[in-house]
Amino acid sequence: MKILVVMGSPRKGNTYRAARKVEEVMRSKGDVEFEYLMLRDANLSQCGGCFICFTKGEGHCPFKDDASLIEQKMHDADGVIFATPVYGMNVSALMKTFIDRFSYIFHRPRFFHKRALLLSTTGALGLKEILDYLQLVAGIWGFEVSYRVGIVTPPMPISRKRELENEQKLKKAAVVFYDALLKKERGSPGLRSVIVFRAQKASFGELARDSPADYNYWKEKGWLRPHAKYYLDVPVNPLYNVIGWTAEKFLRRKIRKEMAEAQE
Repeated sequence: MKILVVMGSPRKGNTYRAARKVEEVMRSKGDVEFEYLMLRDANLSQCGGCFICFTKGEGHCPFKDDASLIEQKMHDADGVIFATPVYGMNVSALMKTFIDRFSYIFHRPRFFHKRALLLSTTGALGLKEILDYLQLVAGIWGFEVSYRVGIVTPPMPISRKRELENEQKLKKAAVVFYDALLKKERGSPGLRSVIVFRAQKASFGELARDSPADYNYWKEKGWLRPHAKYYLDVPVNPLYNVIGWTAEKFLRRKIRKEMAEAQE
């Protein structure tokens, strides 16, 4: 199996060493190939917020950098590890630039047959916030998040107890991720995932004129069909489906009303 590590740290410090520990454990379990995408070395432009990728498609982005090559690396991998330190109670600037540059994937998700491991390190605080954010991003992009792990690595020397705790967390993450990659089936979506799908279905189904790239993508995927419940043909909890359907109907009415008011 092939693993891509998207490394959001500007140096080979605690986050990099944590990823290498995960690699070590996974290699001990079987034939695993690791590739490290060091974002500090990538030619990746900062998003200009021009909306062209939303309206016309990512191929029309004015920035000619390595984005398409990096996206292909994610497609080629069986699993992706998103790794970042906590900087200022958020992901690193490198990781945020990476996420922003691929904003079009929020509108046109595509990694439904890939699994992700979320990894973060901090000197003290912020792990839950960063892992929650990464889970939101990876989930909307289509990844099935197999596990999330965060460790505390303060700048001063740490105790042996803390060191062992961190090591055990990383070992567990590696084992869970490895085992998840052996499975082929996709699990049923949670309520938030169903609501996100329904909200996007309503938005892009109503905005064919204003957002043609999104509309055409969704239509081609078959996601705009009246009976489409989710991006994939997997079981959806009936209650979640009803809640999602209700949210979709409400949002469609809201969009139509706002469009009508704008034309007056």
